[in-house]
Amino acid sequence: MTTNNPTSTSSTWTGMVPVDDTALAVTDTGGPGIPVVFLNGQFATQGYWRHVIADLGTGWRHITYDERARGRKSGRSADYSFEAAVRDVDAVLAARGVDRAVLVGWSYGAVVGAHWAHRNPHRTIGAVLVDGAFPYDWLDEAMEQRIRKMFRRMNMFMPLLRPTGLTPRMNAEQMAESNIELGRLSRERELGPVLDAITAPVRYVVASGTSLGSKGDEQERIRTSLDAVTARNPNIQVGAKVTSNHGAILKKDFAAVATAVREVAALDPTKR
Repeated sequence: MTTNNPTSTSSTWTGMVPVDDTALAVTDTGGPGIPVVFLNGQFATQGYWRHVIADLGTGWRHITYDERARGRKSGRSADYSFEAAVRDVDAVLAARGVDRAVLVGWSYGAVVGAHWAHRNPHRTIGAVLVDGAFPYDWLDEAMEQRIRKMFRRMNMFMPLLRPTGLTPRMNAEQMAESNIELGRLSRERELGPVLDAITAPVRYVVASGTSLGSKGDEQERIRTSLDAVTARNPNIQVGAKVTSNHGAILKKDFAAVATAVREVAALDPTKR
């Protein structure tokens, strides 16, 4: 494990955390504040959280990381499965000595966060799920083919962007398979029971409009699946419905995400 202390006056730790056949680039601001671990979108990086982190301020312990083959430093792997993504949460928290945390996940990271909260009820202070983890059957054969076609087209320019960290070091087939797996896991019969069993406080921050690959009102129809979730599980509420779309929510409506973090942290029974 390598470290890089940016300045002598900062408690921030940056380094590589080994897991399975790879290592993840991690940043931990340290300090005594409540730990918040941020779970990225499927092909996004930890830099996406900078506005939320700035709004929350230095009173929290912010832990961010780049998933396998994402960002500039996280290594490639033979396993880009969803289960690997859930294991990576455990690896990062164990490496940083964190037992309990608030989980904040956007898009794909929201599904990871929901599964981790379900499996670790006593370690989850609360969870904020940002425009993701909607139990809806959006994947069919036609959508699967659409996904494969979209990533094949993207593969033409992805090699140019990989050195910047803006696209993952995964090929088009690996990215498509990851997205298709997400569709299977998002089906109501798969994700619904996971959400129903969560006992920690959860707040959704829901975007408006489209997301990458969606058409028309597809994304809005998917979001309506939350009505049944909140009716069945009183621990889960919609904290905010914002005007920005899926891709812009962390940049334009970061304040709503930060407010939801404060709300779930305040509900921690161990602090009362």
